[in-house]
Amino acid sequence: MKPKITDSSALTYLALGDSYTIGEAVSQSESFPYQVAAQLKLQGMNVASPKIIAKTGWTTDELQAAIKAEELTEKFDIVTLLIGVNNQYRGYSKDTYRKEFKELLQTAINFAGGNVNKVFVISIPDWGVTPFGKGSGRDTKLIAEEIDAYNVINKEETLALKVSYTDITPGSRKAATDLSLVATDGLHYSGKMHLQWALSLPLTLR
Repeated sequence: MKPKITDSSALTYLALGDSYTIGEAVSQSESFPYQVAAQLKLQGMNVASPKIIAKTGWTTDELQAAIKAEELTEKFDIVTLLIGVNNQYRGYSKDTYRKEFKELLQTAINFAGGNVNKVFVISIPDWGVTPFGKGSGRDTKLIAEEIDAYNVINKEETLALKVSYTDITPGSRKAATDLSLVATDGLHYSGKMHLQWALSLPLTLR
C-alpha cells in the first residue's frame, strides 16, 4: 500500500490549456484538473488545489502570453498540457502550431523541474461531434481530419521528448451518440467526460 503523503509535502499540480482545461460549462469540481486531483487523492496522495492557466478560446500563442504574464517561478509535481483546438477552429497554420506547441511543451517540462515523467500531454478532443459542431455549418468530417492532423503534430513532439501522451480524441467522439458526455452549452464536454479524461491518465507518478 502506498503511504499517504503528509500535508507538508502536498503534491502541486499545474494545468495548462484552454476551455477543456478550465472546464467550460461544468462546475470547478467537475473540471478535468480537479478530477485529476481527486483521483490522486483516492490513491492516498495529498494534492494541493490545482493551479490553472487556461481560458476558453485560447490558442497556443495566447497560452504562451498568459504564462509569461503569470511570472511563475515555482516548480510543480504534475503538469498537464492540452492545447490546440482553437488553433484548428481559427484555421491557424499547422507549422506555427508545431513551433508553439513544442515551446509550450518545453515550458511545461521546465515547470516540472526538467523531469519529463511529471508532464502529461492530452490530445485535442473533436468538437465537431457535439450538437454545436453539427449545427455550425462546418464540415464535421473536415473538422475531424484537421483535429487528427493537429494531434499527429502534438503526439510527435511529445513522444520525441519522451513525455507521456494520452489520446482522448476517440473517446470524445462518443459524444456524437451519447449526449451525457456533452455539457449544457452543447459545445463543451460534461463532467462525466472530464472524469473519463482524468481516469485515462497514467496517474501513478513515476
